[in-house]
Amino acid sequence: MSERPSAEILDMLFDVIDSKRNDDPETSYTAQLLAAAPEKPARKLAEEATETLIEAIRGDSKALAQESADLLYHLLVVWAAAGLTPSDIWSILADRQGLSGIVEKQNRITKP
Repeated sequence: MSERPSAEILDMLFDVIDSKRNDDPETSYTAQLLAAAPEKPARKLAEEATETLIEAIRGDSKALAQESADLLYHLLVVWAAAGLTPSDIWSILADRQGLSGIVEKQNRITKP
């Protein structure tokens, strides 16, 4: 039995996405998205978020898992297009650990 994949797969996927930056948009969907950044990746992210929402409401776990994978891929493309890396986001999440979501949100609202 093989080991279950972990969240490290997101870092690996990001590296693949980032490596496609200079590929031919005619042959790479990721290159197409990055070439049309920021608008096209952002629109695809919104589309995938909506599809994920629909499957969550429908209660179809298998479809929700598929749409969630699409959503995460498109989120990583948006990050790459914006010059962010997963570690940028992981650092923010680490800083928030142990902090109530309510308190964290209040801190964001009151900061200039």
